[in-house]
Amino acid sequence: MTDNKPDSMNRKLPVAKFEDVEYSEELADQNDREARERAEAADRRAERS
Repeated sequence: MTDNKPDSMNRKLPVAKFEDVEYSEELADQNDREARERAEAADRRAERS
């Protein structure tokens, strides 16, 4: 049996663009740089919708 949530649970959540995450370009490796690029692309997509 599936648990159907009320419509109020399906509302759009706010976009959290400024999160408290430390990032150091000097300490970043290739995976960190790729993750940053993916996050920036996701932010741009979220702003358009």
